Amino acid sequence: MGYVYLFLAISLELLGTFLLKYAAGFTKLLPSLGCLIAYGLCFFLFSKALLSINLSVAYATWSAIGIIASVFISIGIFKETINFLGIIGVVLVIAGVILLNVYGTSH
Repeated sequence: MGYVYLFLAISLELLGTFLLKYAAGFTKLLPSLGCLIAYGLCFFLFSKALLSINLSVAYATWSAIGIIASVFISIGIFKETINFLGIIGVVLVIAGVILLNVYGTSH
């Protein structure tokens, strides 16, 4: 169940980040409220995930999935670009998460 909570937390964090872009420095009411609610719920669910997943594994997984998804969101929705070194950085984060999940902690 911990990974279900983690997946939901990551999804809400991505929603909050997406809304943060539209909140325009918290000057737009509805995106700002949506952002705060999404972040509040994501941290609640993350805390539930930590009841059964080690913090290091959960946070590394959260970070890696968040980075990958936010890159795709920024490219696909906001038409932002990423250069070759940025792609290398994302690949290194993914490699680090895989190593941490496989070798980094005792389960």
